[in-house]
Amino acid sequence: MPEPLPTLPLTWRPHRSRYVAYGLAALMVAGSLILAVVLPEQFKAPDRIGMVAFFAAIAWVLHLIGRIRVVAAEDGLTVVNVLRTHRYEWAEVLDVTLIDADPWPRLDLADGTVIGAMGIQGSEKIRAAQAVAELRLLLKAKGEAPED
Repeated sequence: MPEPLPTLPLTWRPHRSRYVAYGLAALMVAGSLILAVVLPEQFKAPDRIGMVAFFAAIAWVLHLIGRIRVVAAEDGLTVVNVLRTHRYEWAEVLDVTLIDADPWPRLDLADGTVIGAMGIQGSEKIRAAQAVAELRLLLKAKGEAPED
């Protein structure tokens, strides 16, 4: 009896890196605001604003790390990595592989390219293996030429 398909839409996102990224971002913004208020008088408004802006920029980078995910929907797969969001139809994705030493799985695409799916973190061994297995089931069922 074949395994049942996961219910769509399905989202995979890392747990640890997400919590660390957003936790540090909140800490940096709050800390810079407090520091801007308690700095000695020799630091003028531009200094304080510059410091808050600098830490806000770091928080933005941490947000880019925290938002990574892979979303499977009826019409295709969306891969949100740090700098780019990729949208693929099911027929465009041929396979997903995760080797033990890889930080995240690789998606083999029909045009011959390979892209990392950072939303599934290889360091979360059990969750990553389950996510890759679910994604393989979906690729098999929804791909252009499903296997028997």
